Amino acid sequence: MSGSIVVEYTARRPGARLRAGARVVLCAAVSWYLCLWWGTSTAPVPAALPAVLILREDMYAWPRMGWERLAGVVVGVLLSTVVLHWLPDPAWSFPAVLVSGCAGMYLMGRPGAPNQQVLITALMVYATAVPGYPLARLEESLVGIAVVVLLGPLLWPPDPYRSAAAGLDGYRADVRELLGGVAGRLERGLAVRGPVALPEQARVWLRPQAARDAFERAAGARPVLGRRRAGRRPPNGLDGRLVLAVRTALTLQYFSEELRERARASRGSGAAGAGAGDGAGAADAADPALRALAPLVRATGAALDAALRGAEFTAELDRARALDLAHREAHPARHDAVLRAGLHLTHEALADHAPGAGPARV
Repeated sequence: MSGSIVVEYTARRPGARLRAGARVVLCAAVSWYLCLWWGTSTAPVPAALPAVLILREDMYAWPRMGWERLAGVVVGVLLSTVVLHWLPDPAWSFPAVLVSGCAGMYLMGRPGAPNQQVLITALMVYATAVPGYPLARLEESLVGIAVVVLLGPLLWPPDPYRSAAAGLDGYRADVRELLGGVAGRLERGLAVRGPVALPEQARVWLRPQAARDAFERAAGARPVLGRRRAGRRPPNGLDGRLVLAVRTALTLQYFSEELRERARASRGSGAAGAGAGDGAGAADAADPALRALAPLVRATGAALDAALRGAEFTAELDRARALDLAHREAHPARHDAVLRAGLHLTHEALADHAPGAGPARV
């Protein structure tokens, strides 16, 4: 129903899974027994459903999902009640409920995320021909949503700063592995295809922005979503390192794409020249600009890794810039300059991140 994309920062540990499961169980149980005490029905299943359907990874989406679910229930109940009142014949009432429920589902939804609760509720009310069921479903849904929105954030509330730091660490580890693999293949004269051809590598570039969003949510301090931990402050320098991660994700993604295109062109020329055999490896080995790029890639990765850890990185950055200049002098061709552009922009982002750095340079 949410239609959102969630990027996992790190693998969920057993403790995190246990807390998430306990949160769902507690909210569902509280909603169930509240409705039994209220006397809405003897089996208030709709009261327990919001805990299962709303309690997702993103705590900040729970109120929005709760309102969407409640609106879908209200509209679904009204649609089915009106249709059954004016069209008691099942031959006409069912198509009317189905069409109107589908229309309401898309009209009340968001782009790419229809509000399926409209159609589900309309069909459930239509199929349950029991007096008082529509009102009971409204009451039970309202209780379940209220418990999720009010009680859920109080049960083991997540620490957005910790999530942002975990996302940053995950990005740092991924980039270190990616650049190390690229440099290793370049040094051996092999075709660079592994680190940039795997589909899951696209997730690497999404991590920094997801971590930045978590940090901004914590800084925004939405008190309605639960208590804020007393005296909780972000780790020193985390904001600046997140900005650096977002910038370098763009520049290194550009470098990876250019490297993949260069390897593809090399494979094509190698296949045309050799006709058979390992044309890709031979073409890359015969490209001196690619082999000479390996030390530059390693130096850039070392400087970025140190900067994202919050350590001193100026010496590594100076070495990477010296290697960049040497590669530029040895390989001044336009396609070599295009290949180096992503690394050069990474150096500029690192320079802007250095202590005492002035405005960003072009």
